[in-house]
Amino acid sequence: MRIAIDYTAAVQQGAGIGRYTRGLVAALARGDDGNRYTLFCAGSGPPPTQWPERFAVHTTRMRASWLAIGWHRLRLPLYADRLIGGCDIFHSPDFSLPPLQRALGVVTVHDLSFVRVPECADPRLRSYLQTMVPRSVGAACRVLADSTSTRNDLIEFLRVPPEKISVVPAGIEPHFQSITEASVLATVRARYALPERFILSVGTLEPRKNFARLISAHGRLRRQTGLPIDLVIVGKPGWLYDDIYKRVEEEGLRGHVLFTGYVADADLPAVYSLASLFAFPSLYEGFGIPPLEAMACGVPVVCSNNSSLPEAVGDAALMVEAEDVQALADAMARVLEDGVLRDELRRLGRAQAARNSWDGAARRLLDAYQKAMP
Repeated sequence: MRIAIDYTAAVQQGAGIGRYTRGLVAALARGDDGNRYTLFCAGSGPPPTQWPERFAVHTTRMRASWLAIGWHRLRLPLYADRLIGGCDIFHSPDFSLPPLQRALGVVTVHDLSFVRVPECADPRLRSYLQTMVPRSVGAACRVLADSTSTRNDLIEFLRVPPEKISVVPAGIEPHFQSITEASVLATVRARYALPERFILSVGTLEPRKNFARLISAHGRLRRQTGLPIDLVIVGKPGWLYDDIYKRVEEEGLRGHVLFTGYVADADLPAVYSLASLFAFPSLYEGFGIPPLEAMACGVPVVCSNNSSLPEAVGDAALMVEAEDVQALADAMARVLEDGVLRDELRRLGRAQAARNSWDGAARRLLDAYQKAMP
């Protein structure tokens, strides 16, 4: 098969869909020498230091935003398969499928948060997704979902036939493991001014991640237990995040909640390893990579019990209702105060994380490509 993959997100996004795309493509480069691949990349930003081996690359100086306008708003016949010189399959891993002249289209839909929790989405982005995703899903011959939960949402809300969907979960990078070297930990602690003891959470600052309630739960934890522990939130500002910062002041937690901004991928394993606990009370997730990264680094996890998270973490985390602030505070207190529970969650977490590899995800992706062919 001649397979083209839109690699734009992999170059332009450090986390999220960028990480998902890089992980899958790297695994394909390692494990598939029977098909021919072309990576398509839009925009004039800096290229990666090294393109995946054995893959042809086609770049265009047209920005991804310009192409999106031409493809999805103006509906111009700028056929993506013609831009790259032809292919059998064109795979878009970022929700939207461009117009194709002859190639079969495969699109990845990571989640339907704009349908499930529309109040948490940027209004302009929500409006765009509500039009573009159903159109892309309808035009695709194969739809990929990160989880069974997202697959079920596609069936329920977009009426996608079940036989048209393949589940291709995310994997965990091998470098996510417990860091014990004192000099490395000290360097990373100093680089991000991390406190001596802290609860960690990771994600873009936006309402769906439920950070405001996490901050309230942290305040209750400190008041009710007297534990001298801080909260560190790693992630770039996204949208509708004013309430997150306001909640710190309302809870009287100035000096006890640290926002690091974006943390380099190479530093994340050390940040995880320094944490006493990882908390992830998201309102909705298509898959949820951060809890598994924390588990791989030997950190006990408390997370919410909705959407794909039970599927992702299995029995290796304490799960609570996302909107129950007291339950979240109680679960965090249990983990911090019970050494036996912490050790058990670490053991179960490492085993759960080990079940999620990019090589396994790539095998599922190849199966989906095969099913896309007539």
